[in-house]
Amino acid sequence: MPKQKTHSGSKKRFKLTGTGKVRKQQAGMRHNLEVKSAKRKARLNKDQVLAPQDAKVVKKLLGK
Repeated sequence: MPKQKTHSGSKKRFKLTGTGKVRKQQAGMRHNLEVKSAKRKARLNKDQVLAPQDAKVVKKLLGK
């Protein structure tokens, strides 16, 4: 059986941590930034860890 190919869209959007968790950038930092508070922008600018149920699907797409 051939190897699983890495999903190109997923490899651009997700990163794996050393412990195997999946990290993603939060939505909402692309436009209309002048109406958002500095506190909100600081919170949105941090990476977020995916829920285990979603991480399982993403790891499969990444070929892990």
